[in-house]
Amino acid sequence: MKVSDYILQRLREWEVDHVFAYAGDGINGLLAAWGRADDHPKFVQSRHEEMSAFQAVGYAKFSGKAGVCAATSGPGAIHLLNGLYDAKLDHVPVVALVGQTNRSAMGGSYQQEIDLQNLYKDVASDFCETAMVPEQLPNLIDRAFRTAYARRTVTAVIIPADVQELDYSPPTHAFKMVPSSMGLSQYAPVPADVDIERAAEVLNAGDKVAVLIGQGARGARAEVEELVDVLGAGVAKALLGKDVLPDDLPYVTGAIGLLGTRPSYELMQDCDTLLMIGSSFPYTQFMPELDQARGVQIDIDPHMIGMRYPFEVNLVGDAAETLRRLLPHLKRKKKRSWREKIEKDVARWWEVMQRRAAVDADPINPEYVVHALDGRLPDDAIVTADSGSAANWYARHLRMRGRMRGSLSGTLATMGPGVPYAIGAKFAHPERPAIALVGDGAMQMNGMMEMVTAAKYWQGWSDPRLIVAVLNNRDLNQVTWEMRAMSGAPQFEESQAIPDLPYAEIAQRIGLEGVRVEKPEQVEAAWDRALTADRPFVIDFRTDPAVPPIPPHAELDQIEAAASAVLKGDSDRASMVKQGLKAKVQEMLPGTRHRSGRPGAGADDSTGR
Repeated sequence: MKVSDYILQRLREWEVDHVFAYAGDGINGLLAAWGRADDHPKFVQSRHEEMSAFQAVGYAKFSGKAGVCAATSGPGAIHLLNGLYDAKLDHVPVVALVGQTNRSAMGGSYQQEIDLQNLYKDVASDFCETAMVPEQLPNLIDRAFRTAYARRTVTAVIIPADVQELDYSPPTHAFKMVPSSMGLSQYAPVPADVDIERAAEVLNAGDKVAVLIGQGARGARAEVEELVDVLGAGVAKALLGKDVLPDDLPYVTGAIGLLGTRPSYELMQDCDTLLMIGSSFPYTQFMPELDQARGVQIDIDPHMIGMRYPFEVNLVGDAAETLRRLLPHLKRKKKRSWREKIEKDVARWWEVMQRRAAVDADPINPEYVVHALDGRLPDDAIVTADSGSAANWYARHLRMRGRMRGSLSGTLATMGPGVPYAIGAKFAHPERPAIALVGDGAMQMNGMMEMVTAAKYWQGWSDPRLIVAVLNNRDLNQVTWEMRAMSGAPQFEESQAIPDLPYAEIAQRIGLEGVRVEKPEQVEAAWDRALTADRPFVIDFRTDPAVPPIPPHAELDQIEAAASAVLKGDSDRASMVKQGLKAKVQEMLPGTRHRSGRPGAGADDSTGR
């Protein structure tokens, strides 16, 4: 048995089914071992190593298992980095296997020699080691997986090319040998009883309790629902926690923050008590004033506890187990006026979203595109969104329900993961449909070529549906609007305008299906066709770049403050910018007459404000 054979055997023992990778001579030994192992675990070939890393992240997010990616030395190892940082910042377990030049060439400025230990020391800071002799391998592989799982992070094992070709020999019962064993039991840390009691005192004292949940609460859905019922609270969701609670619960206010909803904004503005569970939501300005609310935080990671808000009680523990211990100490709120207000705000919000989606645009309102998908989503769908304006519509218009899952690049907010996340999801759950919402910028950056990956593998999926919706507005739209809102700058065409490509036609040329949609009345039929397709499907939606992805809560106040701060000292220009932006926001708000008064737009209905 060669070292490379042993590595694949150890992966199988860790129940690794897929490795997302790209070939190169730095991992030739591993590639040969894959041939000897009849492609088990399955080698999933992307078009680029960064896509392999993104696919591993998507697989890990939607499977609950560690994602594994592999790349050659030098350029391949460098290409992995962006996807690995995405995993690290979103606290996703990913193990990277990276080739290196022969040991005899190290330090000799050899071709494709990179100091990988230094290159990876940040992204894989919890565990990054180089295998120099075969006897190291059980320990290195096992610790990489245990650390990735335990700390929900990225780990890396670097394997020189000549080591891959050595005969494998296990560690012996000898001095300076490190034997290893398989496995990691499940565990759930909990806070001390005295801290539970302190947290209960804070929550019981409040009259207007707000709960903010993130992905760390995913395993605690039943406990969160019971707590919210007892406390008469409302629940806002960080974007990575969008699928933790279904949006058809009347007290769920939806996303919070720059991409958030008005009821989430008002929930935080008016509460007197804040409970944050499994989230490191970074935007303090969207939370209560620092002296407004008493706070409790629950997080499994002591490194992430106590940030973002001056919490009175910081509980380090597993969300579900901590809530189970907390619930018996909570007193049921008799007054329900706070909850009733929240539910009215939520119901009104979805009416506003419907009206915003009905606003006329040239040619198609992107909000309508995503809103039309909302009611059509299968209850077991997996939805991914790319960074950019597509993330705004994903955050505000899609309601999670049933077994739906969804994610995006939450903390790194990198462009390009939408399509590879969806491909990773299909390998995690080949029996479920996956939908990716991407901008044309992200599609041109890497999404279109990853449809080649989909074309290569889709026939092995029991449900062949992988739908990519391209919001084609020929503009890097999020940045365009950020420049306008934050800098008072017009669109800089040289940086923002991008070519118009026939995305659906390209998909058809590689054996997939697709359709170009240029009129609003074609939108719903396109979704229906894609959702019943027998293979991956690309919908090219021609959308209006003039629809602003501006938070639909406190819009005018925030724009006014931003413009004043940026343009202080130039009062005439500040006034001009503020008035122009106000006019654009007013144009897109319900209750205002629009260009064509498309039926259903509610042109004279001021309640949408």
